[in-house]
Amino acid sequence: MKIAVINTGGTISCVGNPLAPMSAAAFASASEQLLNPILLQQFPDLQITYLTSVTFPESATQTLDSTNLQPTDWCIMAQGILSNYAAYDGFVVLHGTDSMDFSGTALSFLLNGFDASGNGTAVLSKPVIITGSQVPLYYQASSSAALTLNFNTDAFQNVCGSVAAARTGVAEVCVYFQNQLYRGNRAVKTNASEFNAFSSPNYPALAEYGVEFSLYADNWLPGPVHASVSLDNSEVLAGQVSAVTAISAAINNVPVMQLNAFPAWYSMSPASGFMANLINAVVSAGAKGIILESYGEGNFPSGNPDTPASGAIYQALNMANEQGVNLVDCTQVIAGTVNNSAYAAGAWLPQVGALAPADMTPMAALAKLMILMASASSKSWTRDQVQTLFQTNLAGEMQSINTLDSRSNSTLLPGESISALDGSATLSNDPLLGPVLTGAGNTTALWQLPTAPSSSDLPGRLVMQNDGNLVFYSRNNQALWATNTGNANGASSRLVVSGHYAGSGASSTLKVQVFNYSAMVVAATLYPAG
Repeated sequence: MKIAVINTGGTISCVGNPLAPMSAAAFASASEQLLNPILLQQFPDLQITYLTSVTFPESATQTLDSTNLQPTDWCIMAQGILSNYAAYDGFVVLHGTDSMDFSGTALSFLLNGFDASGNGTAVLSKPVIITGSQVPLYYQASSSAALTLNFNTDAFQNVCGSVAAARTGVAEVCVYFQNQLYRGNRAVKTNASEFNAFSSPNYPALAEYGVEFSLYADNWLPGPVHASVSLDNSEVLAGQVSAVTAISAAINNVPVMQLNAFPAWYSMSPASGFMANLINAVVSAGAKGIILESYGEGNFPSGNPDTPASGAIYQALNMANEQGVNLVDCTQVIAGTVNNSAYAAGAWLPQVGALAPADMTPMAALAKLMILMASASSKSWTRDQVQTLFQTNLAGEMQSINTLDSRSNSTLLPGESISALDGSATLSNDPLLGPVLTGAGNTTALWQLPTAPSSSDLPGRLVMQNDGNLVFYSRNNQALWATNTGNANGASSRLVVSGHYAGSGASSTLKVQVFNYSAMVVAATLYPAG
């Protein structure tokens, strides 16, 4: 098995006192001598190559402490992987810990491509494992002394674990740290001084390395739906190389800033405040996106507790939105899902255009939004399409708000629901009624099963099957209703709630459809009827 290692820099490849970065070439030479024999002892079939051609122009050593990584450097990493993709079975990226959670997301959106509806057009088919360490891998007593492996390091363990992870075939960008394999766009740095530096608060681990390497494959992304969208396809690969080139050229033109909620002065008459001034200054500086790191479930100060629209912060955000700045309402709390409608202190945010990120981390939100905006021109996406894609689960970075996917989150259990991205309609699996589609603030069903199930059949499960058939099963596992869109040869599909419900008698774009993304066709429409 052929594994390529890309050393971007960081603690793992530093030596000396004070610590200073090694060049990629020096690190490769040391690793071939000191590390490879140990790896080959465990994996005799392993062929490991250090890709020293992947370099960063900002630094004399051409490697970077991740503190100094900028968005164009994400593209350098992605191009390094894509340009060597056909030659290797997996990739290990050595990276500093400070911004690893940003890069983990960025690579997941640079190594996968999507159309305007969020369907994969170029899908990663091989492992990309990012790792680093809190302690350097090598020790050098003086500038003239030979390098040796450093004593008792997480660096050695993390490299070994990353190589083992790269051999599994998991078709994702992952972060490996302290025996845990996490989805890269879900990982967060949560400890600055211990070996367990990273965690994944809102999504379970993909694997764990104890005595054996335990794989939790039910948590993995499913990979390409077929060869026509896989990066193993040379035409698809070439297209994604071009896409990353376009993103790299545009990404500095769409800067995004994170802004924490924090106690700061404001005045209601006249409307003014420190945070409002910050927002205005950021917009004046050219920001095209602002990630609000709100309190709790998504609460952000408006500048007027009683009348949010009169507050200076509300007005600053509203003006930013009107000027085309994309706003996102994340939370600064490490774990949990944003629900800004829970409190009046957050319920005003949709009025100024703030997008809902579900349980996405602020780091993931920044990288995702920036890459989507940088992609917009070359892909002819409108602002509305960018905002819809941002709120759509594309690479496992967030909960699926509006879909059931036959290859991942396929089942709507009793009491669960999916909804339109703007919350205007909800499809719920009612324990007493079965699946029911309703508009916001309206208890009248827009759609439900044509034949009401008996009480002895409920509660039941609504399942989007991988043959393309949407089926409602009774509590005794009997099929009570189906769209009859099954294909014996397989038809990976999604049930999607899209558009906006404007209310009875008003113009509405709401649709509830079964979309066969294997064949790229709508297989069934539940709503509107006919």
